[in-house]
Amino acid sequence: MLQNKIYHNYIVEIFKLFLTILFSLAVIAWTVRAVNFLDLIVESGYPVLTYFQYSFLNLFGILNKFIPLSFLLALTIFIIRQMQENEFIILWTSGVKKIQVVHLFFLISVLVSIFHIIFSVFITPTALNKSRKLLGKEEITSFLPTVKIQQFSDSFKGLTFIVDDKFENQLKNIFIHDNLNILKNIKAKKNNKSSSTIIAKTGIVEEKKMILFNGIIISSDKINNKNDLIKFEQLDIDLKNLQNTTIKKPKIQETSTFKLIGCANNNYFDDPNCAGNFKKEIYPTLNRRIILPLFIPTIALISSLLLIKTRKRFYYNKISIFAYSFLVLLYAELFIRYTGINNIITNIFVLSPIAITFLIYFFLKLKLNQEAKINE
Repeated sequence: MLQNKIYHNYIVEIFKLFLTILFSLAVIAWTVRAVNFLDLIVESGYPVLTYFQYSFLNLFGILNKFIPLSFLLALTIFIIRQMQENEFIILWTSGVKKIQVVHLFFLISVLVSIFHIIFSVFITPTALNKSRKLLGKEEITSFLPTVKIQQFSDSFKGLTFIVDDKFENQLKNIFIHDNLNILKNIKAKKNNKSSSTIIAKTGIVEEKKMILFNGIIISSDKINNKNDLIKFEQLDIDLKNLQNTTIKKPKIQETSTFKLIGCANNNYFDDPNCAGNFKKEIYPTLNRRIILPLFIPTIALISSLLLIKTRKRFYYNKISIFAYSFLVLLYAELFIRYTGINNIITNIFVLSPIAITFLIYFFLKLKLNQEAKINE
């Protein structure tokens, strides 16, 4: 009864440490990334609400990346703390074998692996895909934040502009070059093979409309090689047709796992997303989602080496054992990138967590059995 209560306390404490470290690391990384996401407002003209929604959905992708490292830190801290406070002595004196505690750590790691697989296979791709679709559906609500003083801006497709000065919604000395005929309402002849340059002394931006005063329009016809010059006192420009340069097509890490499996099996051969080099990226992505979580039980067993009493302090001290676990995670992160090259590398990576786990377990069992015989 006492043993079960201690086990329950161990499980609760490890999971508390794990979740605390996970969210702490994720929030720090998310804060840094959220600052970079401010370009959605400043460079691309998206509303503030879209920025917050997009940033929140990207938190799931950050959480997913820190799960293995967070569990390694949580388990290592827990074992070291219990050893320093002599808490494990209660178990040893009550007849509990060290291998039983190893089994407990292994069970916890399997639960974390399942959590990681569910998160990486289903939750993270869905959240990231939704964030990308959010950018595709949302229209630009404000042109003004994208305007920078005395700096060329190409935040919108086919449009380059620069202003000499800006105060609130008022602009001075405006230069606009429309290379793709985006601003179709400024010309009588709507020829897609032409470009326009607008120069104005002053202007006002109102929502999705720009009003320019005292300027000229230089229209260049690429077919006939002619230039037309038109002077104006006031020119109203509709900004509704503007499209920013933000990527709206879902990236591979934002694609459904089932769709990636279908691409790998050539089930969606008509889908343009499955063509070209995309296939070379499928296997690393699938391995990251499905196989990488299987390394968590491996690092749990490596961390359990701390339970061994030995004279070889250098090989079994807390720094060395943490380094072993970290190197395994580093190996997985580096090796996973090459799994799309050929089947041999892929098979080696897939079998790695199983092989390393069995080797470490048998080594642990051998060492702990030897230690138990010496103590008898």
